[in-house]
Amino acid sequence: MVAQRPLSIGHLLVPLDGSRLAEATLPVAVSVAAKTGARVTLLHVRERRAPATIHGDRHLRDLEEANRYLDSLVSRFSGASIPVETHVHPNPEGDVAASIAEHASEFSADMIVLCTHGHGGVRSWLFGSLAQQVLRRQTPPVLLIRPASTSATPTAPFAPRTVAVALDGSTEAEAALPSALALANAFGADLLCVATVATLGTVSGDRAATARLVPAATAAALDAEEQELVGYLDDLQRHIGEGGTRGRSVVGRGEPVRTLVGIVEGNPDGLLALATHGRGAFDALWSASVGSKVVGKTTMPMLLIHPGRGPAANDVPR
Repeated sequence: MVAQRPLSIGHLLVPLDGSRLAEATLPVAVSVAAKTGARVTLLHVRERRAPATIHGDRHLRDLEEANRYLDSLVSRFSGASIPVETHVHPNPEGDVAASIAEHASEFSADMIVLCTHGHGGVRSWLFGSLAQQVLRRQTPPVLLIRPASTSATPTAPFAPRTVAVALDGSTEAEAALPSALALANAFGADLLCVATVATLGTVSGDRAATARLVPAATAAALDAEEQELVGYLDDLQRHIGEGGTRGRSVVGRGEPVRTLVGIVEGNPDGLLALATHGRGAFDALWSASVGSKVVGKTTMPMLLIHPGRGPAANDVPR
């Protein structure tokens, strides 16, 4: 286990495609920037061979039109005195998702705020083969927002009262902690550390065959994993509490995705943070494929972090 310091959030990148659905990220960006003191860059990447419409809105095609569009959104941040810049990528791109990642690096963004229904390619970027390539470049954490409806953007302010972080005992999964801590501290939210352990009837992969052959031994091993995780989370919470963050822990038993979502959705106004490529112990619980399944099972905001984004130079072994 390593000591994790909260992420410093000084710059938010908000990609927009011109649709009202994608603008669901704007209230979130306002709230996060107001709480963290971050500046905001609104980004539009022109798409090569773009369709005529996007989610019922006319697709932005012209450079001047795109600039006017982003400029029209700046006023949404003025009430909170948030510094806002706009940028339209001048050359049409065939790979919008890759361009977003490149701009995040170029602008030194600390967090990307995206809408799950913003651009058709976003889901592929996050969870397809391209996602693996992008995340290997250690892109900033992605705050993933889903609109409240298909006809309007949410109006309630983004103010999580619980920031849950999915952990499995591995240092890879712990990479989600700095970002989760940063948002929990900024909003005065509780940090909920969540781990899951399979039951005998929900083990998968190679362990399923073992469970059928030696069920008693497998059940004992699963119980031992649960106790190990309880001790691990207790130690982690003691350390987090020393930094002034309110926290609590829970270890659930059952199928990982269903159990995780059930625990987190039991907390009002929650946010779930997880490392998308954490491949440590306990069946590589929070792998990219599991992350994709979680997105499909919940409408809550999610914070997705590449394990390599952790501030390794600041980690202190304990």
